[in-house]
Parts: sequence; structure tokens; C-alpha cells
Amino acid sequence: MLDTLISRGVENNYNVLMASRRIEMARMALNSARAGYFPMLNFSGGWTKERSSGVLGSERGRATTADYYSLGINMSWEVDVFGKITAKAKGRKAAYDATRAEYAAVMTSLCANIAKAYINLRVWQAEYDVAMEHIESQEKIVKITEARHEAGLASMLDVTQARVVYYSTKASVPTLVSSIHTAVNSIATLIGVYPDEIRKWLEVTSPLPDYRQIVPVGVPADIIRRRPDIVEAEYELAGYAAQLGIAKKDFLPTLTLNGSIGTGAHDFDRLFSSQSLTYSIAPTLTWTIFDGLARKYNVASARQQVEAGIDNYNLTVMTAVEEVDNAISSYTSTLENMAVLAEVLEQSRKSLDLSLDLYKRGLNPFTDVVTAQLNVLENQNSLVTAHGRALTAIVTLYEALGGGWDINQLNKN
Repeated sequence: MLDTLISRGVENNYNVLMASRRIEMARMALNSARAGYFPMLNFSGGWTKERSSGVLGSERGRATTADYYSLGINMSWEVDVFGKITAKAKGRKAAYDATRAEYAAVMTSLCANIAKAYINLRVWQAEYDVAMEHIESQEKIVKITEARHEAGLASMLDVTQARVVYYSTKASVPTLVSSIHTAVNSIATLIGVYPDEIRKWLEVTSPLPDYRQIVPVGVPADIIRRRPDIVEAEYELAGYAAQLGIAKKDFLPTLTLNGSIGTGAHDFDRLFSSQSLTYSIAPTLTWTIFDGLARKYNVASARQQVEAGIDNYNLTVMTAVEEVDNAISSYTSTLENMAVLAEVLEQSRKSLDLSLDLYKRGLNPFTDVVTAQLNVLENQNSLVTAHGRALTAIVTLYEALGGGWDINQLNKN
């Protein structure tokens, strides 16, 4: 069931869909930057009629008029001699890779959140089953006290105390039902469907998954580096470094090749004659000499951005180590807690059986039975909750280790 829910979430979750669209946007931006390697061609065609003044010079002349047809192709090409276009493409490539790592992070978070929501659902269902089990046993004890009271062997106080325990347990049932309903709604939102589509399957009680799993005690650095947020921080840093390279290359000249070829003639039927050919070619080298130190400040700003990216990367790695260690510690401590709680629950049940038996024989007060009932209910719920915490710790560890994503897959174009 959990595998099915995660598969549905991967297909339908809107956060995943948005992350996928951001990848496509970054891909288009990368292709746009790579398009700078190619020349830009424009086609033009038209008819022109113009008149020139005859009195613009020192001597008076006659005004001239002209009208002609023209066709031509214009080309502009920035030759990447100094690597400006390459630097821009590297920056866009890093941004594209960062969005892919972000997508993996969204997927890992989604899978973990679905699993946690599913675990919460099964915990509340288990607590509901515990409550119903105790309601049944507590109702029997109420009948025992009522029978003893009618026989003159017990006071009405025993009856009221038994009823208080019974109705207190019944009062918890509506809250558990509401929690189960809310959990189904949360899962539905995560997998991108309406609750009614899955409610009839999820509201059928199912046991909690097995909490006994093999967990790595030591985590190699390459496993932590697989985390999508670390990969994303690495690519972001590469993007900042590319922006620094672009800022530095602004100090270099730009070589542009402009050219055009076409035809022009007064009569349309002469437009393609040998005498109507026109062309021009103009290599241009431009070099900014002074810009008010703007380029210097741009380089300084880009360098600070790189430093900030390095700090962010180091912080992300340190946070990853902390989260992995905390998840392992939480899991192992919860297992120890469950072992003790299981023993406590066993002793609580023995205590309830003994106190009830002694009460039936008139050797113990009913308050001992009440205390034993409450202890069994509390300890049984504590064990169910601890089971849920152990499962949640496994999921958190999965998330802290970066899920099932492989950095080599993220690096593929």
C-alpha cells in the first residue's frame, strides 16, 4: 500500500510537477546561452522612396529623388575569442544541474512525507484498536462490579469507578476517528488526489510495518554527498564561479563580425541582375576603456557571491552530518525504549490480572484494579507510539542520507 501511495505521489504531486517544469525552464535557458555560439541572420526586403535636399551643401543644387526595391540577408556574429559565451553557457549549465538536484530533493522529501503520513495513520488506527479492545474488557469489569454491588459484596463507589474508566476510554474514540480522517486527507493531498478516492482503502485497518531494519552505523562521505541539497549547493557554487568568470571577462574586448549581402534596383525585374548585387563586411573590435569602475565592482560582488556559496556548501554538509547522526541515534534509542516498554506492558497485564482476581475474592480494593487498567492502557499506547517513532526514525534516516538518488544519475545531461 505504501509503495502504491508513493508511486501515485511521484506522478501527481504538484510540488514535483513544478520542480520538473523548473528543470525544463533551466534547460531552455541553457540552450539559449549555447545559441550564442552561432551567428544571427536576418532577412529583409522592401521598397524605398526617398528625396534628398539640394541645398545642404555650400552650393545650391537640385533635389534628387529615388525609389527602389531591395532584398538582403544581414548577419551578426560575436566570435567567442575570449570565452564570454562559454562562461555564460557554463553558468546556465550549473543552474540547470542545480534544478535537477532540487527535483531530487523534492522527490526525496515527498516520499518521506508520504511515508510519515502513512505511519501516523497506522499508529492512530492501532491506538483505535487498543481503545476498542480495552472498552470491551472494561465493560466486563463494569458488569462484575455491578453484580458484586447487587450481591452486597461491593459498594456503589466501585461501580462508579469502573464506569469512569470505561467512559473515559470511550471518550477517546471520536478523537482517534478524527485523527484517522485527517491523516487520510493529508495523504490525499501529498499524492495529488481527492480524499474520497483513497479513503475506502486506507480506512481499512492494517498493521504497522516492521520497524526492525538494518541501519548503517557509520556513514561514508560519498553517501552524504549523494544528498540532493548538497549536490544542489555544489552546482550553485559552480554557477557563482561562472558568474565571477563572466564578470572578469567584461574587461576583455569583444570581436563582432557584421555582414550583409543583397540586391537593390529601381525596377523589380532588374533586382537579380549582376549589377544590383550589394554586400558589406565589417569586423568590429570593441573594448570598454572606462565605465566608472562598474566592472571592478561587479567582479568584487561576484567574488563575494562565490564566498557566500562556499559558506552555504559547508553549512549544508555539516547539517547533513548532524541530521544523519541524529536519525541513527533516534532510531537506536527508540528500539531500546520499545524493549523496555514491552516488558512494562507485560508486567502491567499481570498486575491487572492479579488485582482483578484478588478483588473478586474480596482481598483487594477496587482502586488497585482501576490503577492497573489505566496502566495497561497507557503502556500499550506508549508501545504503539514508540513503534511509530521507530518507523519515522527510519524514514528520517532515509531522507537524511539523500534517499535513493545517485549523483551519477544527476550528472547526466
